[in-house]
Amino acid sequence: MEGAPRTIESDIVQFCVIVIETAARKMNVSTQELVQRLDAQGLIDGRLIKFYETLHTQSADYVADDIIETLYNYENDEVQ
Repeated sequence: MEGAPRTIESDIVQFCVIVIETAARKMNVSTQELVQRLDAQGLIDGRLIKFYETLHTQSADYVADDIIETLYNYENDEVQ
């Protein structure tokens, strides 16, 4: 029995899951907390999905570090 056919949408979802799980582990927070924080800043759609074509060519660690730094920058800008 074969699984569902591979699509660009399924590749993007898998990419986002891997990056978010990696970033959450690095930040020592739950994936649920990180998803909420990323979503509040519009970074899932506005960065991970929007720039998928470029970002998916990098390692999960690199993209996780990038999204963490971006999240912190967005959150700090919001406070100021």
